[in-house]
Amino acid sequence: MDLVKLWMIAGSREFETSKKPLEGITKKGIEFINENVTKIDLQNKIVRTSYRRLHYDYLIVALGVELAPEQIPGLKENSLVLYDINDVPRIRDAVRSMKSGRIAMAITGLPYKCPPAPYEAALLIRSVLEETGTSNSIQMDFYSLTPITLPAGGPQVSEEILQILKSKNIEFHGNHKTVSVEQHKIKFESGEAEFDLLIAVPPHKVPLVAVDCGLAQPGKFIEVDRTCRTKSDNVYAIGDVNQIMVTDKIAVPKAGIFAEGEGIAVAKNIVSKIKKEFEGAVFDGKGGCYLETGKKTAGYLRVDMYADPAPVTELKPPTPDYFLEKEKFEKERLEKWL
Repeated sequence: MDLVKLWMIAGSREFETSKKPLEGITKKGIEFINENVTKIDLQNKIVRTSYRRLHYDYLIVALGVELAPEQIPGLKENSLVLYDINDVPRIRDAVRSMKSGRIAMAITGLPYKCPPAPYEAALLIRSVLEETGTSNSIQMDFYSLTPITLPAGGPQVSEEILQILKSKNIEFHGNHKTVSVEQHKIKFESGEAEFDLLIAVPPHKVPLVAVDCGLAQPGKFIEVDRTCRTKSDNVYAIGDVNQIMVTDKIAVPKAGIFAEGEGIAVAKNIVSKIKKEFEGAVFDGKGGCYLETGKKTAGYLRVDMYADPAPVTELKPPTPDYFLEKEKFEKERLEKWL
């Protein structure tokens, strides 16, 4: 859904026409239960929802993350949240109604899901401003905690993204840690800046249910290795809710393509366990995503987290063909999963 949110901001999609019911997975022999998980009982192998108790032999925790704008004083009241589906139409309408002023975008917490997405949003917003004829009268500033645009992509890819931002007159400000937000003013550890519209990537947190059962420590995500096994027997964690360290300082980014790869490894190992065969599958750390740059063009970011001797990332320059591939990617995944 994150890519659909970006297209909603660009005005090329509506939420109602982009939804697809999850009940479609029942055709694969999967029972679908749409209820909140209230407790995970690891000792008795029970998952409790709002209305029932489910016993399990194997458990895959894929709870994602929760947005936590409340961790930054004033952020919730004075910004629109990029990843909040309720704020996305408001972002679109605010951008289209602006005639002049300053748009600020801020990454206020690490890690966050889909690392390139905020930069895509900035570029798509600039494209919208060009369409409405207001681009020359609106300043765009991008603030990040990190010194470079995309640490997970490395210095070369980060520099390439920086140059794309500059080509669209989007000013990047690194090493800006947001400490609070007031009406039309964002405050950093050192300095402050004014804005007319603030679009924020808020801090993320692990769902409380994962902390309460002991799978995650407070303020941290569920730590797993490349098999995605947790410390509890026959319990796995995949996707944004987990943390897989590649080196002492580098973790696997929170991205959908990696969640898919983790899920494949876990599925293979569970099948092997049931068949009493060797469990040899591990997450391969390979994937890629499209960096949309506006006007129906996109670059392609290729990643190999476990390349020897160090992770490899490469950004292919934006072209119309990569945009078409991005649309095809969405269609293929929806058909495959649902």
